This record gives sequence, C-alpha cells and structure tokens, in this order.
Amino acid sequence: MLVRSTSFDPAIQMAHDSALRSIARVVEETTEPTSPAQALSAIAEQLRQGGVMVITGAGVSTESGIPDYRGPRGSLSRHRPMTYQEFRHDVEALQRYWARSFVGWRHLDRAQPNRTHFALVELERAGHICGVVTQNVDGLHAAVGSEHLIALHGDLARVVCLNCGAKEERHHLDQRIEQANPNYLQRIELDPAMVNPDGDVTLSQQQVSTFKLVGCQQCGSELLKPDVVYFGEPVPRQRREQAAALLASSRSVLVAGSSLAVMSGYRFVLDALKQGKEVSVINGGPGRADARVHTLWRAQVGPAFDALLDELSL
Repeated sequence: MLVRSTSFDPAIQMAHDSALRSIARVVEETTEPTSPAQALSAIAEQLRQGGVMVITGAGVSTESGIPDYRGPRGSLSRHRPMTYQEFRHDVEALQRYWARSFVGWRHLDRAQPNRTHFALVELERAGHICGVVTQNVDGLHAAVGSEHLIALHGDLARVVCLNCGAKEERHHLDQRIEQANPNYLQRIELDPAMVNPDGDVTLSQQQVSTFKLVGCQQCGSELLKPDVVYFGEPVPRQRREQAAALLASSRSVLVAGSSLAVMSGYRFVLDALKQGKEVSVINGGPGRADARVHTLWRAQVGPAFDALLDELSL
C-alpha cells in the first residue's frame, strides 16, 4: 500500500535505513597507490595475458557528461538517491522522483559514449578482456558495442511496474507523461550540470506538486520505477549468476572508475581475491578495495585507457 509519509512499518524501515547507510558510506584513502609508470606496465601485462573481467563504475561515464556519486564533484554532495522502499511505499516520494526525472532524464538520454567505452570495445575485440560487468545504468557500454556485457544494475531506458511486472520503454513512457503534463518542460529551466546519475534534478515543491503521475499500461498502477537496482533493492539473481560465471571463467579482474562503495560490485573483487586472481584498479579517487588489490592506479580512466591502448599498440 502507498502511504503519504516516510514512516514505514518496522521491516521496511529497517531496509530503508540500511540503504541510507550504504548511500552515506564514505570511502577514504587507505593505502599508497602504485606509481603511475609501474601501474601502466602491470595492467598492460595483465591485459596481454587475456581473460580480464572488467568492472566499471560511474567514473567511466563522467567524460560523457554524467556525474559520478562519490567524486569531488559527485552528486552525493547535493542529492540523496531514492531508496527502493521509498519507491514502493511513499506516494509523495514517487511523485517527486518522476517529476524530477521527467525533466532530467532527457539529458542522460543524449549522452554519448566516450573514449573509455570505445577503448573497452577495442580491448574486447583484440582478445584482452573477456567481458564487462557495469554498475552504470546509462546504457553507454551497449551503445558502443560491448558484446559480453552484464548491466548489473539494469538500464534507465526501461521502466518496470512494481505491481504487475510489466515493462515499458522509457521513451514511450515519456510521451505518455508529456501528454498528461502539457508544457511542463517549458516551464522549467534545466542546468545540465545539476543532473544526477539517475536522471534526477532538483525542483521546487510547487513544481513537483503540479506534476501528474501516469499509470502502468497493463494494470493501471502508478507504481512505476526505472528498471534499475536502487539502494535497498537486491540485484536480480540471474545477473548475479551471470557475473559470477564470467568471473569464474576469467583470469583476472580490472576495476575502472568505481569506488566499489556498494556491495554488489565489491563482492566480485572479494570473490576474485578468494579465487587467487589478480585484481587491479584504475580510479581517480579512493576505493573500498584499494588496500586489497595488486595494482592501484590513481588516475582518470580516460587518459589511463589511452595510455594502455598505446602500450598494447592498439
């Protein structure tokens, strides 16, 4: 049942609070990074050996104009993502999300793959990597042609009904929302720099209050959610198993542009280490696994992958 309050029953509140703790997790420097020259050499050799499973995070898409969560200018400094519990049980939060997302998502929809996305395709085609597990929901790896790709957290381009499970393309939903809210976009000035990784932007309460939700085409429920994994929601079992199978068949793991602050990505690094596999990280800021990995390259991922392609003569 939808309520008009964020006061949930105890079990839901517990899950919501756990999600808030995950969102608020602060990742700090825990170890000295590998020297840049040594990191370049070590990761290039790792790639030469082949069979590398790559785990990507928001830092891969920042050059496409999509902000990360925990970087120096990350969206968490100004915005808290919604939890699954709010989507499922708080109608006011649901209305607020869809009003803000209706305005901001079109900026994400225009984002284009950048040099890191293209570099990963080149590395895959050359046989250096065996697949990509992405925590991103922007669809840019798929857009550029990554073949062995697991979108661990889903894709913003689809919407799911939490009542009946029906799915709908986001572009189609946007058309229905626009029909229900004529001229809504024209009344709002959007600063693209304020768009968050989930497409959310800040709107006034007055702007939110005039927004009309639309219902599922199959059952009429207004319980619609982007078909992505939100804080407080588990990764679907099939995706977890696919990623685990890719890890089992890989020789090593390379993390790119992720702090691994959430367990869904971090777990695969822990599993790789348990399996005795080499793990490397390329990231511009501190990460949860930094003290555990074999090579830690503190660098922006775009220039790092340019250097790797040069080192591998690609």
